[in-house]
Amino acid sequence: MKLSRLGYSIAAIAIVIATFFSSPILAAVPIGAVSTTDNSGISFVSKAVDLVGAAVVRIDTERTITRRIDPFFGDEAMTGLPQQQLLRGQGSGFIIDRDGIILTNAHVVDRADKVTVTLKDGRIFEGKVSGVDPVTDLAVVKVSGAKNLPVAQLGDSDRVKVGDWAIAVGNPFGLDNTVTLGIVSTLKRASATVGMTDKRLDFIQTDAAINPGNSGGPLLNAQGQAIGINTAIRADAVGIGFAIPINKAKTISTQLARGEKVSHPYLGVQMVTLTPAIATENNNDPNAMFQIPEVNGVLVVRVLPNTAASIAGMRRGDAILEVNGEVIRDASQLQDVMENSHVAEQLQVRILRDGKNRLVTVVPKDLNS
Repeated sequence: MKLSRLGYSIAAIAIVIATFFSSPILAAVPIGAVSTTDNSGISFVSKAVDLVGAAVVRIDTERTITRRIDPFFGDEAMTGLPQQQLLRGQGSGFIIDRDGIILTNAHVVDRADKVTVTLKDGRIFEGKVSGVDPVTDLAVVKVSGAKNLPVAQLGDSDRVKVGDWAIAVGNPFGLDNTVTLGIVSTLKRASATVGMTDKRLDFIQTDAAINPGNSGGPLLNAQGQAIGINTAIRADAVGIGFAIPINKAKTISTQLARGEKVSHPYLGVQMVTLTPAIATENNNDPNAMFQIPEVNGVLVVRVLPNTAASIAGMRRGDAILEVNGEVIRDASQLQDVMENSHVAEQLQVRILRDGKNRLVTVVPKDLNS
């Protein structure tokens, strides 16, 4: 039975909990879920949703684009004349400040000319996008004329464990105030591994249903705290969704609310994780383009022009072994190290090239520049 299909059924919840209590796999049950279910018959899911539900909002957007009519499909007399088209979008968000600061996804409000925020109680506000960071897919919207709004409690995503309950709240397909239940499937799922190479994120992966329109809504723990921001689904898989850890949002939401640009230090290489086994397999292939060192680290596949790596003299085939003395074992770790550095900060990078260790000085640029 998939937990995401339990819905709101109190009977089903009771059956599952009873089964866990009588089963030898009790240790697999999220502790928080058991401790938040009382004798009143009210499920921990209902309690969690009651705590945050009023702070979850629907976000409607409008954007006007200008295009020209194709002579093969439009009126020839109108060919070449600019035509305007209104595009509408919808997503979710949640309030993190009583004065109307709302956290959502960058792609929900991307290039929006008009933003409308609807609360659960029916109140409607005009919203203004304060800041957007496409690299982390986070955005902050501020509503005008709002005071003492309900606020979602933010949790600590660093304390989330695989197997914890995960409750997704949002407005999928325009169906307001929808709740789905699942578990945390895994942590630190790198954005590059799920096909989002333009992002710099380690996602929380969940099997709680995340559908179009859920984007920007909160992913809750059993206590009703937001531990993530629902952001994406895997098109080629069932029961796999992704959420941005809430701690990532905490670090940049204040900047976004002030309208400030978020900097992301950028090395400028395409890379893959390197291990002795991978290198040996490559080196034994007679069709291999070049030999690579049989070490643990990160292999530079390509150096992009006019980047920090290019200026530092890095080359394709270099193996990155250390950054500022920290041993690098995989591509995800190197990306984290870069993200935690600073633009224009000098980094000492130890590489292996042609069997020789070299130390190069790299000065990261801003990814958004």
